[in-house]
Amino acid sequence: MRKFTRAEIAEFYRRLAETRPIPRTELEFINPFTLLVAVVLSAQATDVGVNKATPALFALADTPAKMAALGEERVAGLVRTIGLYRTKAKNVVALSRLLVERHRGEVPREREALEALPGVGRKTANVVMNVAFEEPTIAVDTHIFRVGNRTGLAPGKTPHAVELGLEAVTPAQYKLNAHHWLILHGRHVCKARKPDCPNCVVASLCRYKAKTVPDELVAAQATAFAKTRRARSPARR
Repeated sequence: MRKFTRAEIAEFYRRLAETRPIPRTELEFINPFTLLVAVVLSAQATDVGVNKATPALFALADTPAKMAALGEERVAGLVRTIGLYRTKAKNVVALSRLLVERHRGEVPREREALEALPGVGRKTANVVMNVAFEEPTIAVDTHIFRVGNRTGLAPGKTPHAVELGLEAVTPAQYKLNAHHWLILHGRHVCKARKPDCPNCVVASLCRYKAKTVPDELVAAQATAFAKTRRARSPARR
């Protein structure tokens, strides 16, 4: 698989940014704590499913102290529509207690402190750091793992390898929102079973061989990209 050039990578992100100028997480939350809880609940579940369960939960507990006071059984009852809800409820209550005991009820900004909380792994920590504290982290879930490998942008055998690859190639001006653009692209366009290549803005850059897009559309995108490069390049002397 031919590697992306710097110009192609910049164009890849430019196109994604053009389709979603102000990308946002699809999880609904109130503050850093409720974001943390929502991300923990979203493991092996859909954002839509989590968003259906959390309004009632957050109405009762939008701080670590309130969540700890609810207790595991009460939390489990409120999120029972989410997969693995009992384990997740246990983690949510446990992490809430630790936030009260160790962090004065505040969500820490540091990765190490976040990953020390029950139910919080690297991906969850990256999401919280990015969304709540605007750190340029890239959280690799199944969607971003697929996009990184399928397109050839940052291939890797593990989520961590893809994360490191994306951090290495993503231009600085796109890094803060890269996570959102990539996950939304994977969720809504570059889908697992049948990617929507005809409506993919990066089809002409993508290295995926089994595209479901007409060759003429890919050719048109490639031609437009070439014209853009020539327009942006200084005239040769």
